[in-house]
Amino acid sequence: MFSAPQTEQATGFKVQRGDGFHSGTVRRIEAKEHVFCEGDPRTHVYRIEDGVIALSKVLSDGRRQIIDFAYPGDYIGLGMFGDHVFDAQATCASKVKCLPTSQLEHDAARDPALALRLYNAVSAELSAARRLLVSVGQGTAMERIASFLIELKGRGGHLEDDIINLPMRRSDIADLLGLTIETVSRTLTKLRMMRIIQIENGNDVRILDPDRLQELAG
Repeated sequence: MFSAPQTEQATGFKVQRGDGFHSGTVRRIEAKEHVFCEGDPRTHVYRIEDGVIALSKVLSDGRRQIIDFAYPGDYIGLGMFGDHVFDAQATCASKVKCLPTSQLEHDAARDPALALRLYNAVSAELSAARRLLVSVGQGTAMERIASFLIELKGRGGHLEDDIINLPMRRSDIADLLGLTIETVSRTLTKLRMMRIIQIENGNDVRILDPDRLQELAG
């Protein structure tokens, strides 16, 4: 999510109706399997059907920086460059629908409504990236975790309104927010002790006090 506007984008702006993906092919991705890697030719755009895909970049010192997580209804692979500039790796068993880039661009050129929807998708992601940049750059660990949970809750698609599923490792969250695994775990435990959240089944987080969580997010 720390990408400039011209780079490829995932997006929380879900526009599954009339986006041309009805003719796409389905690809199943195992946990830790890559959809694509940095430097691969950008031949397809992908819509997440199930699971979660982490977009990341390996830094010069070997550390990984997660840029964003893409959830069902989100797109990955949109962009202007010929090659992918991020890695896209499944955090759990996932399913994506693939559409050739040339076909999507052709359809968008002929359909102004589709072009506008894709533009809105990229714009929504850029806005989310800026919010995360502020949170990571200025926020405390508590503010970052609280903001992450609120952002994730806003994505929708959960079984219950007050339950958020975290189908990723604590290390993935740490790589996204610029924290250590220990800090992520400690902060989640503190939120649980404060009766703001409740952790169920390991990966499900129930929001008990959304107003307090929003206050902590700053």
